[in-house]
Amino acid sequence: MVSVRRWALCALVGLAACGSAPKDDPNSQASLDKLYAEAKDELRSGSYEKATKLLERVEGRAAGTLMGQQAMLELAWAQHKGGEKAQALATLDRFLKLYPSSAGADYALYLKGLVNFNEDLGFLGRFAGQDFAERDQQASRDALQTFRELVEKHPQSRYAEDSRLRIAFILNTLAQHEVHVARYYLTRGANVAAVNRAQTALTDYPNAPAAEEALAIMAQAYERLQLKGLSEDALRVLRKNFPNSSHLPGQVVATKPWWKFW
Repeated sequence: MVSVRRWALCALVGLAACGSAPKDDPNSQASLDKLYAEAKDELRSGSYEKATKLLERVEGRAAGTLMGQQAMLELAWAQHKGGEKAQALATLDRFLKLYPSSAGADYALYLKGLVNFNEDLGFLGRFAGQDFAERDQQASRDALQTFRELVEKHPQSRYAEDSRLRIAFILNTLAQHEVHVARYYLTRGANVAAVNRAQTALTDYPNAPAAEEALAIMAQAYERLQLKGLSEDALRVLRKNFPNSSHLPGQVVATKPWWKFW
């Protein structure tokens, strides 16, 4: 009878143990998968601050794995969308240093370029009425370098064509910046400085739309310097390359910013 009672007691204890739900192991793969899913949900909903914190945890626990790599890229995106430019760039630089041969390296470069591109250009709407060329161009130069690196290292990347378009846009921006400075000097009578900056635009960015106004500025500055031959040379090149230019003598100068082409 005693043995039967003991067996019954053991059986009850066993059933009680089976009936209680085991606690989740915070270090298990299932727990990590759950954490990652939560992070992605926050990212999709636009809760970038929450997503950033969760993705940092995922990346730390999954370091060195494919999940860890993906989490880093998504972390950089969340930081970028959350307005944390410096943190996003640091995350992307760290990714490229740790995983230079990763399948996601082209995306990391593309995103790095975008962070600087959007930071400098404000992507149109945020600075309505302000010519991009009037702003500091360091972020544009950084974006240009990154997009060029992407195209050079990953010419067949799905991001290569868009990067090429952005390269052209940035080159036009940098050229127009030189023209903007040259125009500033011209209006203040600093004619030699105006010629130098216009010449920089033509030399460094020969195919940019800004070349048209650069030639006109050079012609006017040379005329003020009483260098008639050089002034006529600049006008001749302007007339040959831009026969319908509004900057030719007798034409009305256009006021529409060069970058409003869409």
